Amino acid sequence: MKSDGLRPIPFSTSLSIWGWGSLGIVLSLITFGPFVIFYLAFYILCFVGGGFVVTLLFGKTNSEKYLEQCEHSFLPPTSTGIPKCLEEMKREARTIKIDRRLTGANIIDEPLQQVIQFSLRDYVQYWYYTLSDDESFLLEIRQTLQNALIQFATRSKEIDWQPYFTTRLVDDFGTHLRVFRKAQQKITEKDDQVKGTAEDLVDTFFEVEVEMEKDVCRDLVCTSPKDEEGFLRDLCEVLLYLLLPPGDFQNKIMRYFVREILARGVLLPLINQLSDPDYINQYIIWMIRDSNCNYEAFMNIIKLSDNIGELEAVRDKAAEELQYLRSLDTAGDDINTIKNQINSLLFVKKVCDSRIQRLQSGKEINTVKLAANFGKLCTVPLDSILVDNVALQFFMDYMQQTGGQAHLFFWMTVEGYRVTAQQQLEVLSSRQKDGKHQTNQTKGLLRAAAVGIYEQYLSEKASPRVTVDDYLVAKLADTLNHEDPTPEIFDDIQRKVYELMLRDERFYPSFRQNALYVRMLAELDMLKDPSFRGSDDGDGESFNGSPTGSINLSLDDLSNVSSDDSVQLHAYISDTGVCNDHGKTYALYAITVHRRNVNTEEMWKTYRRYSDFHDFHMRITEQFENLSSILKLPGKKTFNNMDRDFLEKRKKDLNAYLQLLLTPEMMKASPALAHYVYDFLENKAYSKGKGDFARKMDTFVNPLRNSMRNVSNAVKSLPDSLAEGMTKMSDNMGKMSERLGQDIRQSFFKVPPLIPKTDSDPEHCRVSAQLDDTVDDNIPLRVMLLLMDEVFDLKERNQWLRRNIKNLLQQLIRATYGDTINRKIVDHVDWMTSPEQVADLVKRFRDAFWPNGILAETIPCRDKGIRMRTRVAGKTKLLSIMPDELKHIIGAETTRKGILRVFEMFQHNQLNRRMVYVFLEGFLETLFPQYKFRELFNKLHSRSKQMQKYKQKLQTTQAPSLQKR
Repeated sequence: MKSDGLRPIPFSTSLSIWGWGSLGIVLSLITFGPFVIFYLAFYILCFVGGGFVVTLLFGKTNSEKYLEQCEHSFLPPTSTGIPKCLEEMKREARTIKIDRRLTGANIIDEPLQQVIQFSLRDYVQYWYYTLSDDESFLLEIRQTLQNALIQFATRSKEIDWQPYFTTRLVDDFGTHLRVFRKAQQKITEKDDQVKGTAEDLVDTFFEVEVEMEKDVCRDLVCTSPKDEEGFLRDLCEVLLYLLLPPGDFQNKIMRYFVREILARGVLLPLINQLSDPDYINQYIIWMIRDSNCNYEAFMNIIKLSDNIGELEAVRDKAAEELQYLRSLDTAGDDINTIKNQINSLLFVKKVCDSRIQRLQSGKEINTVKLAANFGKLCTVPLDSILVDNVALQFFMDYMQQTGGQAHLFFWMTVEGYRVTAQQQLEVLSSRQKDGKHQTNQTKGLLRAAAVGIYEQYLSEKASPRVTVDDYLVAKLADTLNHEDPTPEIFDDIQRKVYELMLRDERFYPSFRQNALYVRMLAELDMLKDPSFRGSDDGDGESFNGSPTGSINLSLDDLSNVSSDDSVQLHAYISDTGVCNDHGKTYALYAITVHRRNVNTEEMWKTYRRYSDFHDFHMRITEQFENLSSILKLPGKKTFNNMDRDFLEKRKKDLNAYLQLLLTPEMMKASPALAHYVYDFLENKAYSKGKGDFARKMDTFVNPLRNSMRNVSNAVKSLPDSLAEGMTKMSDNMGKMSERLGQDIRQSFFKVPPLIPKTDSDPEHCRVSAQLDDTVDDNIPLRVMLLLMDEVFDLKERNQWLRRNIKNLLQQLIRATYGDTINRKIVDHVDWMTSPEQVADLVKRFRDAFWPNGILAETIPCRDKGIRMRTRVAGKTKLLSIMPDELKHIIGAETTRKGILRVFEMFQHNQLNRRMVYVFLEGFLETLFPQYKFRELFNKLHSRSKQMQKYKQKLQTTQAPSLQKR
């Protein structure tokens, strides 16, 4: 078939093309191998890529030449003035003169200039010299900092710092402690069984803060690093506005540089350090470094700790020391020392394990609650309760609950009447010897006081009325009408009232079964602490050992002590020695004790110093007055280390003292003496009772004699003018019964005079809002009462105790300083702000941040175990320095809780930051009183989440009341 215009290709030609193509492919594969196809593709790709690169480079070169030609062709020529100006600036370097005077005191200016120099070197120069070598910028920054410091120093000199240090600073600390205490109470009230976490405590703390402050909360600044930096920047900018000249402040670049240096280079690192709990713990230990750690206080901290981390850290360290001691290869005398150390460490490890096991098992750890479940408690006689300041307030609370407070108040009022009447008659007798006769007036005043007591407690109109036999009341009324009153006029009725309180099941017998009695024992340090004995799983629980040992009587031993002749006790000093402890040399006596029973015989050794003998002698002679004329302790005397004759003579005298003390006749004459003897001879560390200072303070601490001496001292100060004297005396005596009885009774129901009545709850306001500015000795009482009330939470105690503590503080202040206390405080504040002290602080700051002129390296984070052991050491130190006199005034348990509460407050970084910022705000408000810093801080803290919740809560609570209106 043929087609028009087309010529068909021959078949032979097509075949030849495929043949030659196939032949070429076969030969290529044979020659170059199977990868020839990949080689060919690679060569083609390289050819194309190379061509592309050459084209790109050629185009770039031509484009640059063209742009350069366009620039020179179309742009106008540059002015010659600019290069000339730059040349002149480089030729004439402007010199900036800096005055090195800052505060006007050379001893302050010199270290302060070094601080400025080091700050610029380490925070500015190291990066600025990489940008420019022009010194003028650095000099401008230095001049700006110096201008700010000069203005700051000028303002500081114009301010009276006494109110800040004596009132504002203490108020801020007391309020911070109150907020922390209330936060702890809220956490406890939420769930007694589940312990709140640290985060819960922080959140609750700021909830309480906004409830107390009303218009400010610092939660964002203390918990958010970003908000904290913003707050510091804003604050530094405000300070620069106040301290810098207007021209320097308008220079934004300079202002921002200085602001960042102050905020991030100075303030933020300083606040981080001051807020670190570990740093605070180390600082506490350093402050009381002169006080030796007390083993007894250390064991108390271990037994009372509720932090498993602390217990594990101590246990691990004890195990490490045990491993080291067991690895030692020693012999001779050293082996005994090592054995004692091993036994001590094993005991510490066992106590830690027991406490950890109890905490992990969720068992009760509160000593008071544990003691309430055990029937074996120490017995405190009623007569001892009535003369002890701490015990009496618990008995008062119980008598008020049972409706028997009238009997107790009557007994106390009569006791006070007797003391005052005796003192008055003594004063009258001495004045009669001097020829001054005031017999009738004095007897008339005594009769008026006695009639007042009769009308208040015994008459038909008395409410409540003391219930005693009618014939005794009638006899007293007849005596008052026909005879002169004497100090013993109420003795018969007072004796009946005492027997009623002692025997009546409603009063003292029931009080011993009440929870208030257990709390009283805790405050008297007579409560036993929980421990584990026997099995390893903690099932064998017992109640033994005194946590602090003010009265370390073992209940098991006391239960075995009796006046039975079958128990025989013999003790003698078998050896003496001289010990040196921290530079103090003293004699030590080894006492060998034998105790024989019908079936058993025991022997042990205990070691006592002469001061222990002296304290024991003072204790038993105070308790048993008949022993003071029988037992005579050899007098105290200093001795030389080599004076062995003296030691042998003292040993002989003390042996004679022990033999006389342990005679059967002595024990039978005073059966209760055996308890004290066993406590002294028991193989344990002897816990001393009151020290000499405490015994001298008894007249202050004893509430009855204290209140009566205040009245009787006014009588003794009777002036020579008879008319004036009778007026003054009648004012005192006419109201005596009211002061002794009604005043005590009203203190339970009325707010104490130091706290005025306010519309708001005193617990929901700042501490200073409750103080009366009209109180005498304003400054010292303000400081001491703020700390006493908030640290030891005395508001929870009845107001009678608070009033006695207030009187005690007043008398101690007057006895120590008299009328010079205010001047001494002013002098101390002046000394703290003197140039020498300020210079010393600046030098310490310089040496801490730049030791030897070199920026201090960042302190590595300490191991958790070390930090936990530091906490234990800090608490031990604080508990060791607390004087026994304080425990006798407010109670041992209250003292321990107060000290540990303050320590626990410092263990939270966010709360420490809050306290630092509060101090900083108070400082700035004092430094710039004419500016509205309070409103400024409220605005800076206005974004607080807690503040917004509080405002919403207020609106919600106020809405119903507005609708009712």
